[in-house]
Amino acid sequence: MLSYALQSVADLNKVVVCCTLCPRLVRWRETVAREKVRRFSEESYWGKPLPGFGDHNARLLIVGLAPAAHGGNRTGRMFTGDRSGDWLYRALHKAGFANQPESLHTRDGLRLIDCYITAAARCPPPNNKPTPNELENCRPFLLHEIRLLKRVQVVVGLGRIGFEAALNAFRENGHIDFGRKPSFAHAGAYRFGEITFTASYHPSQQNTFTGKLTEAMFDRVFRRVRRELDARP
Repeated sequence: MLSYALQSVADLNKVVVCCTLCPRLVRWRETVAREKVRRFSEESYWGKPLPGFGDHNARLLIVGLAPAAHGGNRTGRMFTGDRSGDWLYRALHKAGFANQPESLHTRDGLRLIDCYITAAARCPPPNNKPTPNELENCRPFLLHEIRLLKRVQVVVGLGRIGFEAALNAFRENGHIDFGRKPSFAHAGAYRFGEITFTASYHPSQQNTFTGKLTEAMFDRVFRRVRRELDARP
């Protein structure tokens, strides 16, 4: 377990980037960072676990699956430099949660507004499939993150794993309780006291290229979040 002496998100993130608990993921992220792909052959890859990113006083928390091998694992920031990030930051910008509609690298000026982004797994897994044990190793990071992000009122889970990881972490922290776990369905929304959980298909190419998730569908999720937060005190 992480030490409760960690009193800030910044302190937690220093611990995240040093993690080596999952040998398979360590090998994969470092191999990708070393061998690269042709289009990024001249770039230096981050090649370490990714910390969360955004406003530490955020009311909106977004929980994804894991960094992309040639996205966050390259740039060092969640959803930056890949197609999924293109979709996410456009949607956040339209809804007023980001100051610009794209994120290419960590020095591009992107700023999240009332929004924080994290993931169930902090390293890119082969084939985008972390094992249950790897997710369990990352679970303390999300638990501690939730303890430190004290103003969260709406949680958006991107994909089933992100959605369920968020639900389980909030319940384990004692913020919510439920008997039967809410089912994952795109745009499904569930209210537990002061916290609303919303599910969305992940903006992965598997979903966006096939039309399972359209930009209009994705935008509606964040427009609804915007309306809900605007209506709260």
